[in-house]
Amino acid sequence: MKELKYCPNCGKETLSYVNNRKWSCSECHLSIYNNVAAAVGLVTIIEKDGVNNILLIKRGREPKKDYLAVPGGFVDPGESAEEAAGRECYEEIGLVPDRITYLTSATNNYKYNEIDYITCDIFFKATFKGSDSKNFLLKLKAEDSDEILGFELYPLTKKEDINSIPLAFKSAEVALSSLFK
Repeated sequence: MKELKYCPNCGKETLSYVNNRKWSCSECHLSIYNNVAAAVGLVTIIEKDGVNNILLIKRGREPKKDYLAVPGGFVDPGESAEEAAGRECYEEIGLVPDRITYLTSATNNYKYNEIDYITCDIFFKATFKGSDSKNFLLKLKAEDSDEILGFELYPLTKKEDINSIPLAFKSAEVALSSLFK
C-alpha cells in the first residue's frame, strides 16, 4: 500500500499506520480508518446441453485484464448490495436478473493503480428468465465494450472444475466453491 505521510487535517508529516487498521496523526490525533470496500458479484448458472455452466465475463481492463470474472463491481454510496448487484449486472451483461439470492461473501485484494483495495465481496446467485435458451448468450451486451471483452460459459459439474478457470480474483473461487457445499 502507498504510504500516507501528511495529515489532511493539520498538514504535518505526522501520520503513522497503526495495527494494519488506521492512520493516526501524532500532532492533532486525527484517525483515518482503513475500512474495507463493499463489492458484489453474480454467479449465474446456465444450463446448456444438459450441463450446468457458469457465466463469466472476460475483463478488458486492469486489474487482471484478460482474466475471467463473474459480473459485478463496487457498491456505490447510498446503494444496497442488492441494488448494486442489479446495476452492475446490467452494466456488464446488459440484463437485470429476475431474482438474486445471497450465496456467500469473501475477502479480496483489488490492486488498482498500485493501491490495494481490501474488499468484502458479496456474492449472489442470479437467475434470468430464458437462461436455458440457446439464444441467451446472444442477448448479452456490455455497456462499456472496453471493460468487458466478451462472455464465456465454463462447465461446472464438480468442485475441481473451478481449477481450470483462469479467474481474476480469489474471492470468485470461494463463491463458486460454495455451490458444492
